[in-house]
Amino acid sequence: MTRSLIVTADDLGLTPGVNAAVAAGYDRGIVTATSLLAVGRAFDDAARVLRDRPGLELGAHLALVGEDPPLLSAREVPTLVDARGAFPLSYRTVVARGLTGRLDPDDVRRELSAQLERVLGLGLPVTHVDTHQHTHLWPSVAAVVIELATKAGVPTVRLTRSHAHSPVGLGVEVLGRSLRRRVARAGLAGTADYAGLDEAGSMDAARFAAAVRAAARRGAPSLEINAHPGTAGERELGRFVWDYHWGEELAMLLDPQTRTLVADCGYRLDGFSALNA
Repeated sequence: MTRSLIVTADDLGLTPGVNAAVAAGYDRGIVTATSLLAVGRAFDDAARVLRDRPGLELGAHLALVGEDPPLLSAREVPTLVDARGAFPLSYRTVVARGLTGRLDPDDVRRELSAQLERVLGLGLPVTHVDTHQHTHLWPSVAAVVIELATKAGVPTVRLTRSHAHSPVGLGVEVLGRSLRRRVARAGLAGTADYAGLDEAGSMDAARFAAAVRAAARRGAPSLEINAHPGTAGERELGRFVWDYHWGEELAMLLDPQTRTLVADCGYRLDGFSALNA
């Protein structure tokens, strides 16, 4: 049986080098979809990449964390930012604010609505929505993301999973099951399996092969794997503290052996639109 594999390149719009790597991953590799950061400094360049590649499926990569500022001011979204109007750098702060009641869903709605509108404003089909550092795993954020996707007619939400035997992995699985139920109740789609969180920033050829083979053993009919390709040595990437191996991820996506592995494991490269066909 042939199963669908969606390979998503995250963080389009982050830097020009990331945009170039996403383009190469689609043109010469196995990338079938990308997720665009509305808050990214290279958003306009990303729009050019997308318009030149109508077959590259577009998603909104909604952000409540990261080095780039929100679209709205601190006065408009006070529970999302610090005194300087900056997002926290880690999802852990979002979770902590949620646990202590300091994350206002209305602030989340205002900011993420503005980001989704910027992506929709390109006038290109938007097939899916996900979040920077998977913050839509958190229930109050999930509710907003599902609401916005439903209103905008975006049919698919990333269903993040972890296969790591760790406290974080267990927490992701618990939250992920809740997210899956919410997405299904809303009538939205998602893949049956997922990989990419556990390997974030280190999805080289060996880790990609391990993820695909493990998913094939689980036998789910559809799988999303997200990667973070970039241009090795790009100066702009120096302002991010993620310790990602951008160039290695791009090399994996371009390696002909990776494409062969996908077929050998019984997968067909697809986009999110295949889930709603």
